[in-house]
Amino acid sequence: MRIRKGGPGDAPVMLAMLDGAVAWLAANGRTGQWGSEPWSGDPRRVERITGMARDDEIWVAEVDGRAAGVMAVAPGPPHYVDPIDEPELYITLLVTDRAFAGHGVGGSLIAKARDEARAKGAGLLRVDCYGGADGRLVEYYRRNGFETVAAFTVGDWPGRLLSQRVGG
Repeated sequence: MRIRKGGPGDAPVMLAMLDGAVAWLAANGRTGQWGSEPWSGDPRRVERITGMARDDEIWVAEVDGRAAGVMAVAPGPPHYVDPIDEPELYITLLVTDRAFAGHGVGGSLIAKARDEARAKGAGLLRVDCYGGADGRLVEYYRRNGFETVAAFTVGDWPGRLLSQRVGG
C-alpha cells in the first residue's frame, strides 16, 4: 500500500467511494448513516466533496496503483463541532473502497493522520462519525485508538465525536 498526497482532482474518486459505501450500507439495511441515494447524484453533496478536495488536505491510499481509500484532514472541525483551544488535526472524511474493506486501508490512513498531526505540532487528532444503529462505526474508531468525547446530533442524524492524543 502506498499513501499519496491528493487534491481537487481526487473528488471523483472520493464520490465513487462514497457511492459504493452508500450502496453497500443500503444493501445491508443500514441507511441511517448516509441514506440510500448515491452522493454523486446530490448536487449539495457533490459540492461538499468538491470543496473538501479543494480546501482540506487529501490523502489517497493506493494498492497496486488503484485507489483503495481516501482521507481528508483539516486544522479544525466542521461547523457542527465546537472548536478547541489547542492545535489539532481533524479527519473530515475517511472512506474505503468496498473492494478493500478489511485490508487495513482505513487504519493505515488513520496512522497517516497521526503522523501528519505530529508533523504539524498538533497534539490532538479528532474525528466524528455516525453514532446510530449498532455503533459499529464508533467501535471501529475505538479500535483505532480513539475515545468517545461526546454525542451530538445534526438534525436527526446521531453523531459521535472522538479524539486521541498524538505524542510528539
